[in-house]
Amino acid sequence: MEVPLTVNEFLYRSAVLYPEKLAIVDGERSISYGEFQARVNRLSHALLASGVRKGDRVCILSPNSHFFLESFYGVSQIGAILVPLNYRLVAADHEYIIGHAGVVALLVDHEYVDMIDEIRPSLPKVETWIVAQEDKQAKPGWTAWESWIDGCSDSSPPVPDLNESDLVSINYTSGTTARPKGVMLTHRTACLNAYNFMVHLQVSHEDVELWTLPMFHCNGWGGVYALTGLGATHVILRAVNGEQIFELIAAHKVTFACMAPTVLNTILEYPDRANHKIETRPRFVVAGAPPPAAFIKRLETELGWDFIQIYGLTETAPVLTVTSIDSLTAKSDYERRSRAGIPVLGVGLKVCDDSGQAVPQDDQAIGEVCARANIIFEGYWEQPEATAAAFRDGWFRTGDLATWDRSGSINIVDRKKDVIISGGENISSPEVEAVLYQHPAVLECAVIGVPDEKWGEAPKALLVLRAGSTVSAEEMIAHCRENMAHFKCPKSIEFLDHLPRTATGKLQKYRLREKYWGDRVKRVN
Repeated sequence: MEVPLTVNEFLYRSAVLYPEKLAIVDGERSISYGEFQARVNRLSHALLASGVRKGDRVCILSPNSHFFLESFYGVSQIGAILVPLNYRLVAADHEYIIGHAGVVALLVDHEYVDMIDEIRPSLPKVETWIVAQEDKQAKPGWTAWESWIDGCSDSSPPVPDLNESDLVSINYTSGTTARPKGVMLTHRTACLNAYNFMVHLQVSHEDVELWTLPMFHCNGWGGVYALTGLGATHVILRAVNGEQIFELIAAHKVTFACMAPTVLNTILEYPDRANHKIETRPRFVVAGAPPPAAFIKRLETELGWDFIQIYGLTETAPVLTVTSIDSLTAKSDYERRSRAGIPVLGVGLKVCDDSGQAVPQDDQAIGEVCARANIIFEGYWEQPEATAAAFRDGWFRTGDLATWDRSGSINIVDRKKDVIISGGENISSPEVEAVLYQHPAVLECAVIGVPDEKWGEAPKALLVLRAGSTVSAEEMIAHCRENMAHFKCPKSIEFLDHLPRTATGKLQKYRLREKYWGDRVKRVN
């Protein structure tokens, strides 16, 4: 009899084999795998009692927490679909995503209740309003998580007829268009990505992961499943703070963490790191804008910790490539280790020109990274045209531009759709430009990503003002911060007399980038 791949098996295995083992550390709270499964079961029963059924969408808006981890399994084991929200977005973004996904139940961290209350009249499909907090006292119109699951059964809920092609989550992107797109991931894609996570990132039963990566990021890159399936320990970090990172690593003997380059920089620049007694040698996995090779060298020579670079997208569940120390890449070759790397197991990659043909593997020719694998998403939720445009001849078009060498190692050099990756967050330059154009002083504008020591790259706005208008850089940044999520706002402003354009009026962003990137990357017209 064929048994489908489902993510529910990851927790079930560890709860049966290691019920007493420490599963989660969240502040003062410690949860064993037996308790983890029991709380998940109570959550499932509470959802069912609220009318949630297979295929319904359940949204969680929260920083990292044990509630977030519980939602992954409590939702999926009844066949419902989790919609994790980026808590850094503004209310209008949440309103669009919740409405577009047709969410029927909202699980919201206590810090974000007021924001959601502002848009509540615009969410008529939501029937269940739950606030994630440790106590049982909630604002009017909300039910506290603990009182909601209190009294529900610890036993396994009724098992729905799940197929591995059923959706496990819809993860909304925030960078490729003015409107986020809902990436549909199945049980199968999530499982296969988790297996690659285990193999290529060397996860083991004895690992202790520090959650510096936001869990909403493509299901924690698979860590919520991989670490759980092997019975490793999750240590929760609610917000990035250098001192707390070192305290948690020391106190809980952390061995593993995933992060964006900005978090790596926070760790390297923390001034009091010598005051913490670290007894482990953590492996740090980094993705997003590739960190400078100097960061890798500093991590390994100054701290004695290990570095692994990966590359992927929400649409690929997400891990496509890894840069490992092997016969292709020496430990001391920090430049090569900062590349996106070689394909993980089961992933086919090629770098293609505009006609879909592979460019030469000479590490000079630039093309678009295309992928084919069982971890590729099912499509964009209720956006068939966008889904069709994302594929060519069965290959997913990532929109990232790269070179590749004879070994198949890719090096990302640009983003075809002008997506800026800053601190691991995708930022759409057209979206930022649209906000800039709302200011009456702006005649023309262009937003590009420029190198940034802390964030990897950061958005910079180039502005041409209307005749007779005056405005300061500080005023323009304040205007942006009033109208969009702060992480998307330009970090710097430059005023120009004109923007470079072709004879047909097309903006030449590559010429703007050259000033800031120079020879660091090869840009395309």
